[in-house]
Amino acid sequence: MTGTTPHTLSTNRPQSAAVHRLEVTHVEQDAYTVDVRGHRLQVDQPPEAGGMDTAPTPTELFAASLATCVAFYAGRYLHRHGLPRAGLRVRTEFTLATDRPARVASLHVVVVPPPELPEERRAALLAVASHCTIHNTLHQPPEIDIALEP
Repeated sequence: MTGTTPHTLSTNRPQSAAVHRLEVTHVEQDAYTVDVRGHRLQVDQPPEAGGMDTAPTPTELFAASLATCVAFYAGRYLHRHGLPRAGLRVRTEFTLATDRPARVASLHVVVVPPPELPEERRAALLAVASHCTIHNTLHQPPEIDIALEP
């Protein structure tokens, strides 16, 4: 929550130097706003799930987080090596599990490199993009604490 002291468990987890905060606030029906560093995002559900379809779902934002992280890392690789980023795209598809608990069952991410990318740079681009922060987090899940404010 923004501007509050986070609830912490007595664990042996290392304390990070920077705590990043965001806050989610109910708007109406299934719509919520997310405030992050002065930026405002919205999430909602499609009508068939009870929402108004005014914004992406949280699950779509989850997949978008992975796709944009992959794109960011790929773009930084290209920039570091003096290669153009124009035309860089990332396509992502996901499927939901059909059993419980509700979750994303699979994600398929395709990096579409700029057309001018030399063939000998393609493998390195993919290797760098595949080690983005979100991808690493999915492979080494964080400790998650969901608490109710007193």
